[in-house]
This record gives sequence, C-alpha cells and structure tokens, in this order.
Amino acid sequence: MTLALGCIADDYTGASDLANTLTRAGLRTVQTIGVPADDLALPEVDAVVVSLKSRSIEAGLAVSRSRAAEKWLRGRGARHVLFKVCSTFDSTDAGNIGPVMDALRADSGEAVVLVTPAFPETGRTVYQGNLFVGAVPLNESPLKDHPLNPMRDSNLVRVLARQSKTQVGLVDLATVTRGAEAVRARLAELSGKGIGAAIIDAVFDRDLETIGLVAAHHRLSVGASGIGLGLARALVSTGKVKSAAGSGGADAAVGGPAACLAGSCSQATLQQIANAERVMAVLHLDQDRILTGADEVQRAIAWAKPRLADGPVLIASSATPDQVAALQARHGRDAAGHAIEQAMADIAENLARSGVRRLVVAGGETSGAVVDRLGIPGFLVGAEIAAGVPVLRAVGAEAGDMLLALKSGNFGGPEFFADALGLMR
Repeated sequence: MTLALGCIADDYTGASDLANTLTRAGLRTVQTIGVPADDLALPEVDAVVVSLKSRSIEAGLAVSRSRAAEKWLRGRGARHVLFKVCSTFDSTDAGNIGPVMDALRADSGEAVVLVTPAFPETGRTVYQGNLFVGAVPLNESPLKDHPLNPMRDSNLVRVLARQSKTQVGLVDLATVTRGAEAVRARLAELSGKGIGAAIIDAVFDRDLETIGLVAAHHRLSVGASGIGLGLARALVSTGKVKSAAGSGGADAAVGGPAACLAGSCSQATLQQIANAERVMAVLHLDQDRILTGADEVQRAIAWAKPRLADGPVLIASSATPDQVAALQARHGRDAAGHAIEQAMADIAENLARSGVRRLVVAGGETSGAVVDRLGIPGFLVGAEIAAGVPVLRAVGAEAGDMLLALKSGNFGGPEFFADALGLMR
C-alpha cells in the first residue's frame, strides 16, 4: 500500500471529521485507532488517518506518539503528512500543538510549515492570523471557557509562538487571494528570515484549495480538516489520486440495539441532549457520585438494559461550564476528567456486551476513552451525518460488527442524536 496522504489526528472525533472530509473529496480513506499493528488488514486506500488521544496529555508523550505515527505513515509511502488539530486550536501555552509540530518538522526536514485551523464550512475562519468562530473572535466564543484548554487569545501567531521553539510568521489573506505562486514566494521570504512556521489566512473554500496546492509540495502541514480538504482537492485536481466517491460498504445495516453517550460540556451538545429527551429515554449521571466511588456506572447499566429493546437510550455525563469548574475545584481537573471518561468507557463496554451495535458518542475525550475500551483498531468511513461527522464501520472490533458516530462537542445540528441514528441502520 502506497499512501497519497498520511494524517495524524490529536483526538478521535477530529480524526473522524478529517476522514469524512477526505472521503467526500474523493479519497478512499481509513481511520485507525492508534498506530496500526503490522498485521492489521486494511483495504487499498489513498489516505490513512491515524487517530491519537494526544490533545491534552503530557507534551512529551504526545510528541513520542505522533513521531511513531509519522514513521508508520512514511513507511507506507506518504510523502505529505498532515498533523490534524482542532478547528478551535485547542492547546494551552504548554502545548501540545507546538511541541508536536516542532518534532515532526525536525523529523521531516521541512523548512517552513503551513498552519491553519480554518474550515469555513463549519464557521472557522482565519483573518490576519486571528481565528474566528462564526462571527466572533475565538477569545469571545464559548471556547474561552473550555474546561481543559480555555482559549483566551484569538491571534494564532501569538498562541503558537508561546508553545513552539519555532519562529512563527503570517501569510495574510491578500497573499492567499493572489494564488499559489504568491503563497510560495511569501513562504520563501519567511524561511529566509529563519521563520519555520506560518499561520495562513483562509476565509473561503477557494482559499483552502490554494493552500492545498502549496502544501502538497511540502512534507508537513498542520491544521484542521479544512487544510485536509485543500490537500485532497489538490491531489485529485493534479491527477495524483483518481477520485473514488462512495463509502465502500461502510453504511451497510448491522441492526441490534442503539445507544448514545454524551460527555461533552459544549453548549451545542447540551442543547442536543435537551432535544433528544423528546424522542428517547435520557439518563443524566451524577458527576460527584462518579468521583466519590458510588456505583453510578452500575446504576446507568441497570437503567439502560431494560429500555434497549424499546428503542435507543442516551446516557449523559455532560454539565454546564460552571458545574464542571466546581467539580474540578473539589476533585482536581485531571482526576475529574479521567474518572468521568473511564465511567463512560465502562458504560460503553457494558452496553456492547448487552448487544448494542450502533453507538453515538459526543465529546472528543469521551470518544477516545470509549473506542480504546472497545478495542477498535480502525474504521471505514461512511455517510456524513453532519459537517465533520461520518458514520464509521468498525474494522477488527472485538465486539464484532458495529456502526459508530464520534462527534466533537460543538459539531452537529440541534437534533444530532436522532439524525445520527437515522443513518445508522
């Protein structure tokens, strides 16, 4: 297998978002969970997205895991590797975007790396180096209160410079609108000044296409699924990949009971949970009981099992930002996050043992914990449920044939859970 494109994603839902984007653009794509084992049977594909759970872990560990993923991808012929990060650039001043970028840049020998989280389709744009979420700067959006990575600065040149050893510059929108040659000239100028990374503006889809044409001639780029879209379109338009639309059987029905798990505390997910209560049974977990050792997992399983035969159920550990902050103050941020993730993974494991074969999970950290617990090594990418969220068919899962949907907290429409289950037959 010789890959046209290799990708490393720093969480599982972001990986699904990227794999979905590449599939829609015509690339045959598989998403793996972690660096694949050498004996994992994969179909013939154009792109592999290696999913890591490295966004919020210690920076050195994120670097070592990302390096291992890059080595595997390069070994399968990938000339270009995209380090996929969140479209809201979730990363504290300690990392992990900067440290991983620095390491991959050194390993790849790249002089200057293009960096952009822009994805206009999902309302993420970059102008003069500032990231906008819809109509507001990042630091005025709800992401300013993210429980793990609060984003208080919208200027990505500053944000990346604080966590990277590499000097960071800017390729502004005026340059991008003049086309690929103008961008290349600007990168050469920046490189000549010793600048090793460049935030690049993008406001429209056509900007992503320009960026993709330039990035495809480099060995490394960093960004969200928007830059993946640009790369995919460049590979198809230049004839390096023959467009192959279709899900390759990823959407075939599996039947069986269905369940939803929500761990995200984003405003979007909280509203989606409230809307789901009109169409399915919903259980809200007590986060303090999870942290104090009470048997909240068994309560959830006992509640869910008799209801599965009557239709899908939703189990939520989600809470408002104020409630999360209070919980973290009482128990510690890391301890609280880990305990809740593992509780959701316990619930998912028990649901799978009870016959659940269609599972919708909201929240990046929750999705990572669930997929790890279920022992799923990879996915085929199927139909799109919402922008950035596809139906995924498990490859090599211990539980057997399963369909899953893994979504970042802010993704999906108001009826996301019902929409997802409508496509997961």
